[in-house]
Amino acid sequence: MTSHSNQTGADIRAKLNHPVVDADGHMIEATFALIDFVKQIGGADLAAKYEKTWAPDQPGRQRGATWIGNSGSATIDRATAMLPRLFYERMDEAGIDFAMVYGTVALSVLGLNDDELRPVVYRALNMLYADMFQGLSDRMAPVAVIPTHTPEEAVAELDFAVGELGLKAVVINGMIRRPHPEVLAKAPELAHHTLAPTSPAMDVGDAYDPVWAKCVELGVAPTCHNGFRGRGSTHGSESNYVFNSLGSFSQGSDYFCRSVLFGGVVSRFPTLKFAFLEGGSNWAAQLYNNLFEYYEKRNLTALRENLDPAALDWDVLTEMFAKYGDDKDYLDIDRLKAWPQHGDAAGSPTDLKPEDLDDFGAAGITSPEDIRDIFVNNFYFGSEADDRMTSVGFDTKINEFGIKINAILGSDIGHWDVPDMTKVMVEAYEMLEDGFVSEDDFRDFTFGNVVEMHTGMNPDFFKGTVVEDAAEKFKTERKAAAE
Repeated sequence: MTSHSNQTGADIRAKLNHPVVDADGHMIEATFALIDFVKQIGGADLAAKYEKTWAPDQPGRQRGATWIGNSGSATIDRATAMLPRLFYERMDEAGIDFAMVYGTVALSVLGLNDDELRPVVYRALNMLYADMFQGLSDRMAPVAVIPTHTPEEAVAELDFAVGELGLKAVVINGMIRRPHPEVLAKAPELAHHTLAPTSPAMDVGDAYDPVWAKCVELGVAPTCHNGFRGRGSTHGSESNYVFNSLGSFSQGSDYFCRSVLFGGVVSRFPTLKFAFLEGGSNWAAQLYNNLFEYYEKRNLTALRENLDPAALDWDVLTEMFAKYGDDKDYLDIDRLKAWPQHGDAAGSPTDLKPEDLDDFGAAGITSPEDIRDIFVNNFYFGSEADDRMTSVGFDTKINEFGIKINAILGSDIGHWDVPDMTKVMVEAYEMLEDGFVSEDDFRDFTFGNVVEMHTGMNPDFFKGTVVEDAAEKFKTERKAAAE
């Protein structure tokens, strides 16, 4: 949706009785600057190795975005994304009071598989961000990048980026693309052809619990910004970038959200809040509502009563096959009775107990209310200004228990889909003007939800910022309403 209004973000901000906090703006790092920091940390050889990763002929590389920088009359926006102090000066034009700023190179670094290079590049990025944003903390917060290929790497960088550098927001890799171990061992030169997604939250037991515990200790909400793209994905075209981009962030976010839920992370760390960025909130509403349908039919009680193969009534089956089998060999009950050695009539193993199949157990979900509470208290969903489907998340008629999905505004300023940063809030406001959301919904979308997320992890998150007083007032009001 492209706005043709003559208004600017400043005009929209003047209409509001609350600040605007951008949960997902972007800067564009100068590659040579990052390489300078890599050289400072890892030496010239490692810097040269990293520089080679930028070559356009890397094996398995999909079609990327080209012509992504602002040009012509919008050159000022390109400069804004590269110069934090200019960004800071122009925030009033955009109608934004405070901005979380994510790197752009950081998004590609999230997938870096080189064990030697990865921790150095992450650290270099965080040092670069801390240096570039000095003196701007009253209105801007750069987001640290945290590797998750191993728990040890993640904890070390959390301690450094948050504990030492003082960065107070983090983005982690929620989708690690790992090669098949057999191929890696026998033919490492082919390993990049076998990359498959894995999660630091699912099917890893408690291996990453030190990471989640460290996030709680340091007061940071892990955010993910993964797009599911590349070889082995459904978004791996070598010729069409838009084909690859459409829906890729929602798929990446959905993957990590399900991992956090079913991997039991929230069950073990009930105060930990997560944000899933740039994919919108309509997929979140679909996931939320679908979970109730699955739970209704696959909770432990339902498994025992309705789906346990050991409870099949073979007398009834024998009677029905005799009556309706038409004497056909492939509908013979004796052949069916012989089949349970491989499972029941539907192929289910007969030697398992329902307790072995409780998919909701690790998540700590024992009632529909538990699903509701996780989405209300722990999950936040980044939605771009021009995405009118964000309104689905606020539709209490659709969402079970009448809740509203915690959508948070992500401007995406700095990237190709924002040709004019002064129009971001104009596009967002159209959702209110068109009657898709209420004024309270719009306040929560552009301010309240992101305040709740960050202060829920760190009560002093907005201390010393231009939105400090408004954030405290909002917290007080929401607490009173809850009581």
